[in-house]
Amino acid sequence: MPHAITLVDTLKRLLKGRGITYGDLAGRIGMSEASVKRMFSQKNFTLQRLDEILTATGIEFDELSAAQSAPALISHLTLAQEREIIGDPRLLVVAVSAMNHIGFDDIVRSYDMTEAEVTKYLLRLDRIGFLELLPNNRVKLLIARTFGWIANGPIQGYFRHEAAADYLNSRFDGEDEVMRLVNVMLTKQSGAALLERLKQVAAEFSQQHQHETRLPFDQRHAISFIVAARPWVPQAFKALLRRP
Repeated sequence: MPHAITLVDTLKRLLKGRGITYGDLAGRIGMSEASVKRMFSQKNFTLQRLDEILTATGIEFDELSAAQSAPALISHLTLAQEREIIGDPRLLVVAVSAMNHIGFDDIVRSYDMTEAEVTKYLLRLDRIGFLELLPNNRVKLLIARTFGWIANGPIQGYFRHEAAADYLNSRFDGEDEVMRLVNVMLTKQSGAALLERLKQVAAEFSQQHQHETRLPFDQRHAISFIVAARPWVPQAFKALLRRP
């Protein structure tokens, strides 16, 4: 029984990493959302149902078994760890490159760093617990699929204040570029549904990245994707509001 409980918990973690909700899963396997929630809370379903879930979600049984025996991965760094990474631009470059599954040789070819320097930074990331440096400069990431920088933390702050203007300094009409600014008025229920959909799109974007990590470096190119939504009225509009 303990093994079955661990298996179900691992499956839940894999589903969350793919952005698949109980509602999504229910639609894929022809069950009600309430029944799916009950099945997972009771940790009790047949092998046939497990096979249906794996087929519907694209999860291989080998992946489920490997994830079950793997050590727990981190979903966030500590504040001190983020400060250490952001304090050295070269360390940040190596960290982001590792996250994007860019190999040691490709990092050396792409950036103005020697092999010794890249190795030094990988060792620092190993000490932090961000990755494990293996023989022949191979890397094993120790971060979960759901990994994210601390909200309003040092690294998010860096990209928001230092990189935002540069990122938006584009006409967004070139190849692989798109920008849409949509202002709408919705009920709270519709707004919540929209936010959930945006989170799912971001998860699918990340999942596609995972699928293509084994492709050669020269067949992949960097693309940055921002998902944001908030109640917002331009300051010029606010200035024209009628005062009580």
